[in-house]
Amino acid sequence: MDFKLIAEELLMVAKELNKKDVFLGGTCNDSTWRDELIPLLEDNGVTYFNPVVDDWTPECMKEEEIQRQNCKYCLYVITPRMTGVYSIAEVVDDSNKRPDKTIFCVLGKDDVDFTDSQMKSLKRVGEMVGGNGGKVLTSLEEIVEYVI
Repeated sequence: MDFKLIAEELLMVAKELNKKDVFLGGTCNDSTWRDELIPLLEDNGVTYFNPVVDDWTPECMKEEEIQRQNCKYCLYVITPRMTGVYSIAEVVDDSNKRPDKTIFCVLGKDDVDFTDSQMKSLKRVGEMVGGNGGKVLTSLEEIVEYVI
């Protein structure tokens, strides 16, 4: 009996059982989109990984990368509360490396609005993501419909 092979197969099964459906990437910065989306996902039996934590550590960064690789979908929701640009880099990276599982959504309002120039740039990012094979959606409801 090949115990190493059995152990590897059990590990693969365990990973598959623990696999989350949706990685919740995108705008942080007190944006409420996750608070709105999570109940919709839960109501439809969709599991998720929320990378937002109070204390960002190297271990958190490593877990986020593992989840981005292993989740069924990598979702990036961008709102006007975005202050950094790393989520844009992540969605473009994922749309190149994992286009079948990449979802990009821009929400134009989040207590504040994007400028016209910002929306024009984000539209172009969406075109890039879509051109790479990723899915571009426009609302939290569309996201739920797509992932269920």
